[in-house]
Amino acid sequence: MADWNLHNAAFRKSVVSRKDFMTDRPAIVFAGKSNVGKSSVINRLLNRKNFARVGNTPGKTVHINYFDIDGKVYFVDLPGYGYANVAKAERDRWGALMEQFFAAPGAITLGIQIVDARHKPTADDVTMARWFLDTGCPMIVVANKMDKLKKSEYEPNVRCIRETLELPEDTPVLLFSAEKGTGRDELLALIQSRI
Repeated sequence: MADWNLHNAAFRKSVVSRKDFMTDRPAIVFAGKSNVGKSSVINRLLNRKNFARVGNTPGKTVHINYFDIDGKVYFVDLPGYGYANVAKAERDRWGALMEQFFAAPGAITLGIQIVDARHKPTADDVTMARWFLDTGCPMIVVANKMDKLKKSEYEPNVRCIRETLELPEDTPVLLFSAEKGTGRDELLALIQSRI
């Protein structure tokens, strides 16, 4: 990441409606289930502890959060999905906002979907992967929590994720540990090569 200063990162704004989507520079968009460690992945990429807020209550955020990275790109943190204890009205609001976001021209330059390396992706994960793929933008799947796997599980779990999400061959699935930092340099290199 030679030409981005990742230390020069700042929260820009939270948006809840289409008119506020920011399309003036490349947007690296992070999506994942409510408890998959999405904020932790962003924090690890930036080597900051509490930059993207790690919530105690999954599924409570229905904002799209924009972070300015060195005045060159945005990291865009989408609200987590798939949390059962959220009222139907909240889920509906989330769904409507996501549909608008994924349909908005210029809203997504690169999609990063975070899944749990230990488990087969859920139906919600499959839906999110389809949304990213349908935009035609490049996509990376980050299989977080790899530190909880045995080495012998790496390959079969990656294969299961790839098959379940029906990913094209050129979509990388990267094992990652937000806790340990494993995969950080590889993910930054992948991001750089795709935007």
